[in-house]
Amino acid sequence: MAIGIGFGLVDQTKVVTAASELARNALVHGGGGEARLEILQGARTGLQITVEDTGPGIPNLELALLDGYSTANGLGLGLGGTRRLMHEFQVSTEPGVYTRVVAVRWK
Repeated sequence: MAIGIGFGLVDQTKVVTAASELARNALVHGGGGEARLEILQGARTGLQITVEDTGPGIPNLELALLDGYSTANGLGLGLGGTRRLMHEFQVSTEPGVYTRVVAVRWK
């Protein structure tokens, strides 16, 4: 999809990296979930990634966005890194219920 809307190699890599990280988080922390990619068209063209799971949620979102913080013995760069790769980034979570991340990269 990124190629189809004309993203260059750098933007393609950023989108693929973000999508991979969000999907991994949903699998590892949320027990799986759903990922959707949508092309956004209007005044600008972009690609929106939405990943949602019905896992335990994120009890402390502010802490989870800090580099180096991990609950899965990883590097702790996932959410914060994804936020830096994309132009727009939004997390909705309710502990014990769900987590949804929506990220957009504009052309």
